[in-house]
Amino acid sequence: MMLDLIDISLAAQRLTGYAGGRVLCEFPVSTALNGAGELNGSGCTPRGRHRVRARIGAGQPEGSVFIGRRPTGEVWTPALTKQHPQRDWILSRILWLCGEQPGFNRGGNCDSQRRYIYIHGTPDDQPMGVPLSHGCVRMRNADVLKLFDLTPAGCQVMITG
Repeated sequence: MMLDLIDISLAAQRLTGYAGGRVLCEFPVSTALNGAGELNGSGCTPRGRHRVRARIGAGQPEGSVFIGRRPTGEVWTPALTKQHPQRDWILSRILWLCGEQPGFNRGGNCDSQRRYIYIHGTPDDQPMGVPLSHGCVRMRNADVLKLFDLTPAGCQVMITG
């Protein structure tokens, strides 16, 4: 069974996946350190109705490093972090979000897709349940692999405060 809705609560730092109104999965997440907001350059997580525009990373190993939505061939390790301390790590899988509300999270200076807002894996040494991202929704690598396998392109995503 595939998900038809992903609900992300910024307040609870929690992602819940639904199929036919039934909870299929729940995971802790880490959203933006800067809180909720839709403007480009804000470093905030956008709220409202979204959908999964693209699924990226199928077949890549757990911990695969992505830059510009392309695998680098690297697999994350603590040593790699020491080599590249300034990287914002995007690992394992990417669910690229597209806003569904023109003028709020779609189009103009508030477009979630053009802001490159993703649900993605992050190093396992990063805390979950605490807002720390630059706007994306970060997950444990094992969790994002499970979510990715349950999520079709076009799946609805609701992000609430």
